[in-house]
Amino acid sequence: MAAEIVNPRSDSDTGQDGGAEPLDSFDPAFALHRGGKMAVQATVPIRDKDDLSLAYTPGVAKVCSAIAEQPELVHDYTWKSSVVAVVTDGTAVLGLGDIGPEASLPVMEGKAILFKQFGGVDAVPIALDCTDVDEIVETVVRLAPSFGGVNLEDISAPRCFEIEKRLQERLDIPIFHDDQHGTAVVTLAALRNAARLSGREIGQLRAVISGAGAAGVAIAKMLVEAGIGDVALADRKGVISTDRADLTDVKREVASFTNKAGLTGSLEDALAGADVFIGVSGGTVAEAAVASMAEGAFVFAMANPNPEVHPDVAHKYAAVVATGRSDFPNQINNVLAFPGIFAGALQVRASRITEGMKIAAAEALASVVGDDLAADYVIPSPFDERVAPAVTAAVAAAARAEGVARR
Repeated sequence: MAAEIVNPRSDSDTGQDGGAEPLDSFDPAFALHRGGKMAVQATVPIRDKDDLSLAYTPGVAKVCSAIAEQPELVHDYTWKSSVVAVVTDGTAVLGLGDIGPEASLPVMEGKAILFKQFGGVDAVPIALDCTDVDEIVETVVRLAPSFGGVNLEDISAPRCFEIEKRLQERLDIPIFHDDQHGTAVVTLAALRNAARLSGREIGQLRAVISGAGAAGVAIAKMLVEAGIGDVALADRKGVISTDRADLTDVKREVASFTNKAGLTGSLEDALAGADVFIGVSGGTVAEAAVASMAEGAFVFAMANPNPEVHPDVAHKYAAVVATGRSDFPNQINNVLAFPGIFAGALQVRASRITEGMKIAAAEALASVVGDDLAADYVIPSPFDERVAPAVTAAVAAAARAEGVARR
């Protein structure tokens, strides 16, 4: 039975003489979450002894023996080929930060049901009680035989980069840190359509990214891969450039392939004349800096719940405005990407998710908008039923083209 969560207000606030009122009684979020948001459900019936003998002993022994002799059969006769582990250590949860593994579980459950709802992919939330890179890697490697893929979630930078890299090196299943690559895929899709709307190519654009964490670095890499004219990142100390002596290894690598213009100074300095602002850091960008951007600029202010530039301000100067919020048009939402990416990768039993597969996902997502393209519609809704099939098909085809598909 779930533990009783009590109303933090005083008895006088709740109108009770003693005890406390369950939060469920006045907050619908708690009511929805009571008991968790997901459960395991059988896909075969157990109605009688014959069913039992096939699903379990003795029938199961035949399947186990066959897999022992031919390990690849595990994909055909277990759930492995259609299930993903959603793994976190609870150190960078949504806008909440380092809240620990237990407190992260509601988010991981949410992620799992999004996999199922939007991609038809089963997912299992796994919150690890460790933050050491070696321990996380070793734990996931040991869990891997049960899963067809691993979605790393809400693990703080810069550890997330090393964890993903090392797992990709050691495992032959898709490893995908959604905070990095899911955000990057959806951002690229929206930017492609914004450019198309303005009659420009991505190669004609100069972008500035606020935030050099997991999302910012991944977006920069993907934009460079897609042929952006130039892109610069800014962290708390200003624009990341090769002449800074305080860079981490990750930021030093980023400096090597971004900021071709050699910009220095603050984020606001870099925005002068820029075509694109991408915010993945929080904080607030001064209106004067937004006003200094190029005519017909794009503002993607994606911090939640408070965008770096409020849409009302952004619309004064920008041709296209996007946020991370569902109550404004053009929501940059990772759910547009990760269900279809994993569905496509699992469909062909891909050994990894490549840059080409991510680019294909972005192109497919952008194509869903089609002729309906408008300033307030550069990215489709997560509830558009065309999204997941389009991304799934594109990712599967790209996996085959890049030689990582195994069926």
